[in-house]
Amino acid sequence: MSTAGYRVQPGGVLGGELTVPGDKSISHRALMLGAIARGDTEITGFLSGEDCLATLRALQSLGVGIERPAESHVIVHGVGLEGLRGAAGPLDMGNAGTAMRLFMGLLSGCAFDSTLLGDSSLMRRPMERVAKPLRQMGASIDTREGLPPVVLRSGPRLEAIDYRLPVASAQVKSAVLLAGLRAKGITRVTEPAPARDHTERMLRAFGAPLRKEGPTVAIEGGHSLQGMRIQVPADFSSAAFFLVAGCLGAERELVLRNVGINPTRTGLLQLLVQMGADIRVSRCPSEGGESAEPIADIAVRRSELRGIRVAGPVVALSIDEFPAFFIAAACASGETLVQDAGELRVKETDRLAVMAAGLTTLGVENRLQGDGLWIRGGSGFTGGIVDSQGDHRIAMAFAIAALRARNPIEIRDVANVGTSFPAFEQTARTAGLRIEAS
Repeated sequence: MSTAGYRVQPGGVLGGELTVPGDKSISHRALMLGAIARGDTEITGFLSGEDCLATLRALQSLGVGIERPAESHVIVHGVGLEGLRGAAGPLDMGNAGTAMRLFMGLLSGCAFDSTLLGDSSLMRRPMERVAKPLRQMGASIDTREGLPPVVLRSGPRLEAIDYRLPVASAQVKSAVLLAGLRAKGITRVTEPAPARDHTERMLRAFGAPLRKEGPTVAIEGGHSLQGMRIQVPADFSSAAFFLVAGCLGAERELVLRNVGINPTRTGLLQLLVQMGADIRVSRCPSEGGESAEPIADIAVRRSELRGIRVAGPVVALSIDEFPAFFIAAACASGETLVQDAGELRVKETDRLAVMAAGLTTLGVENRLQGDGLWIRGGSGFTGGIVDSQGDHRIAMAFAIAALRARNPIEIRDVANVGTSFPAFEQTARTAGLRIEAS
């Protein structure tokens, strides 16, 4: 875990090369699919952050053998689709909302009961949008007025459904597809706009009979998965902080190596380029056809950014990167307006409200809206003390704000940075930020 707080001195010059940790979303899914596959799955580049370790420990509690020859190297000894067994107690997801929601799909239809719980932040996050379609499939799921703990009870075999997502959500889509592996018939999920497709790519790679028909993805239940080798790329959501940092302070080129550039994840690149960012993307070779995750080196230099309006489908493609984007907006000339981003209110925190409060503390004019945020940029940051409220992405976002601050920025409650970006302080110092534990 990280420290209680950060103190970041104003200014700093960035440059050189960085490799950020492995992709959290892909690491979660590689563990889960490896667990229910036949044979071994070898994962390299695994993210050893607290969120993914919560998934690893939960699978071990469910009877899956897992070895870690090295911190980022994991071997999962798959037990097959029906090989999981009931845990001796509740499964603790820590702060990992992705893990809890995907486990709801993974454990639906199993012949044993399971209880999912987490830390104080996760216990306040909504779970009914996942439970609803799973119940339509026949799963027995109880929540506490829509919140964790989540109790899944054994029952008859699940039935396939045709489910139309009310809003784009990779977590809901993934949970339904995972449940569809055990369901009788063909399960179909239709999304209103593209959301992350890591689950679909990985299911194909593991040998699942998955088809994509326009906005609909379909999977037939009852088929075995086969263990495989998986190379996890560097996490785009972690790279995002240094893409924005590069726009603010890279007097010489800052290069981020081997970053996953799945097109359902890289909306921030579109937004930064639209703002005038000097960014160059160089694709790296990858194997695996349509199932492979695309990878690239991304180079960025200090840029004169301008405010933009953000709404519509690009919001879903940028959802985890908005804390970093709001820092870019505060440093851009003119006004920036983000709309259609109500999903940010049900993340680890209400990210719209917490970012707005922090920007106000640092002297940035902004207005909080129901589904978005308006920011007047160009003046930089005064410096001051910001409470991240335990949200790892907000803590890291305000750390990079110090590049354009007039006084030091102190960020409180940063322990959860370790959930997604172990050694963030060291990486940030290597890049050129003047950051220390406080």
